[in-house]
This record gives sequence, structure tokens and C-alpha cells, in this order.
Amino acid sequence: MYAEERQQAIATLVVEQGRIAVTAVAEHFGVTTETVRRDLAVLERAGVLRRVHGGAVPAAALSLVETALAERHGTRAEAKRKIAAAALDLLPGPGGSILLDGGSSTAALAEVLPTDRNLFVATNSVPIAARLATVAGLTLHVLGGRVRGLTQCAVGETPVRALADLRADVAFLGTNGIAPGHGLTTPDEAEASVKRAMVRAGQRVVVLADSSKLGREQLVRFAALDDVDVVVTDGEADPAVVGRIEDAGVEVVIA
Repeated sequence: MYAEERQQAIATLVVEQGRIAVTAVAEHFGVTTETVRRDLAVLERAGVLRRVHGGAVPAAALSLVETALAERHGTRAEAKRKIAAAALDLLPGPGGSILLDGGSSTAALAEVLPTDRNLFVATNSVPIAARLATVAGLTLHVLGGRVRGLTQCAVGETPVRALADLRADVAFLGTNGIAPGHGLTTPDEAEASVKRAMVRAGQRVVVLADSSKLGREQLVRFAALDDVDVVVTDGEADPAVVGRIEDAGVEVVIA
């Protein structure tokens, strides 16, 4: 195979898989890792991909382009319902407290929260707060601040300061990307700041991430894998990525 043909094949792989590892590509094409790194450098200069630690992701994966919440609600909805159902087993007992990050996966969890545990729920998500405001058995605390229209979440110093005074049993977070060796990422710094504060405020940190988020990286990191206790994902998750997350000491629950 000529270099140009191999590079085209690599470009196709990174688009299809969302992330490729240098070692896996080298084995796949029967070339050295040095050859693969040179190919990735060529493709990066062409704007096809971005090199990251140990491999590469599509160029668009690290951009500032962010999908609106309404669009995300309609994407992989069945997987998110299964993830939410599995996450119910990770709730604290009666009288416990949870943090709910904004996003479609955490919104799916909000839809199925039990009403018989007298839970305290704090969230920065306007849609989640509206959904839970009249639910019996829940004490709702809304984290205020500037609301981003794209995600409908409160961001800025106000929710970050409020979270500094909270200590919840479990923090349930969403993420735009979760990659072994790098951690959890999102496109927006303001969103990342609130997510970091939620990670610090949770005695236990649970990440709800459908399989399309695994192995992906976005612009801003808000947590390392060391900060996470459990990742709940769906059955289409790449076993290799799941294995690397588990190797980092994180429990992975397949819904």
C-alpha cells in the first residue's frame, strides 16, 4: 500500500471510529508506529484530524461547535433511557443528596427519579429544574447564574460559588467526551467550570455517557479519570476503551 492510500484509509478510520490509537493503526496496516505518526502529521496539516495523546481524533471533535440541547435529546434516546435506568442503582438512600449536571443523559435520569426517598437534588439545568419542581419527595435546589441558551444551563461564578458550599452524596455528570489518558472534556470553558465544581462537591462522582462519547476529546478538560468513581454507558461501547477506563480504576456499568 502506498503512503497516500494508507493515509486515506486512516482518514476514513478516524471519521468512522471517532478516535484511533497509533499502536492499533500500526498493527492494522503492518507498519511501524513511527510511520503512523508521520501519516497523522500529514493528515493534521491537511486539516483532516487532530493528533492527541496516543492517537488522533477528527478535526471537528476539538472544535468549539456544540450541539444544542434539543438536538441532543433526540440522539441515541434509547441508549440514554437504558443508562438512566442503570443509574438508579447508584442513587443514595432515603434522605440522600445528589447533584444533576445539565445534559440529555442527566435529563433522562431526572425523568425516572423515584419519589419515595426524600432526595435533595441540586441542578444548574433549567429544564431539569422545571421537570423536578413539582415532584413529590424531592427537595429541589436550583443553582442560579447566567443561562446559556445552547445548553439551558446556569454557568458563571454564581453556580461555582454555590457548589463550593455543597457536599452531596453523588454527583451525576454528563460529558461531551471521555478518553483514557486525558479525562472528561466539554467544548465550553464556562460549562467546564461548573462541572469541575460539581466534581469537587460530590462524595461520589458518576458519569453518564453513551458510547458515542467514549474515546472522544473536546476542547476543555474538566476532570481526570482519577476524579470519577463510575461511568455508566451502553452496550455499544468499545470494549478496548472500556478496558482502559477500568484500568484507570473506574467502575464501568454497561446498561
